[in-house]
Amino acid sequence: MSTTPKRLPARDRILDTACELFYAHGIHAVGVDRLIAESGVAKATLYKQFPSKDDVVAAYLRRMDDRWRHQLRSAALAAGDDPRDQLFGLFVALEYAAREGTLGCAFINAVAEYDPGSTAHTITAEHKRGVRAWVRDLAAAAGAADPDTLAFQLTVLIDGTLAATRVEHADHAAEAAKQTARALLDSACPR
Repeated sequence: MSTTPKRLPARDRILDTACELFYAHGIHAVGVDRLIAESGVAKATLYKQFPSKDDVVAAYLRRMDDRWRHQLRSAALAAGDDPRDQLFGLFVALEYAAREGTLGCAFINAVAEYDPGSTAHTITAEHKRGVRAWVRDLAAAAGAADPDTLAFQLTVLIDGTLAATRVEHADHAAEAAKQTARALLDSACPR
């Protein structure tokens, strides 16, 4: 049995590289030539996998969507079976995001670089609506009188916390968000 690690397929190498570079430096700051060089693929290979940089950006955002939703769901489930506790558990996912060196929300960062109607803007809006719909379902299950408003408040709080980590690398942002979330939940979903 070989101990040599298997090399990832070209598409995965390109996407892994794009995720790292786009998140760290911004999408517009990373050119196709850098993606090619750092992923170790030929130009023809990149364009075979992704016909344009917009296609790489779309795949990057979809991967980040999968990762973030997985983090949120895991944090919610780890908080227990009660939907109210799961809503509060979402803010545990922010503890990772608040660590120094984390660069905020990949979607907020990306949408800042694109005009409405662009692929990146559309995917970001879909992501935000999808997360909010899921939070709304949890809020309804938790007994919120107005689950739409609570979902909007909680997702704005999540986004604001992620933005604060981008701007200030605020260690206390996640803790402040937890306190605010607790107050919102106490008000909207009394026990």
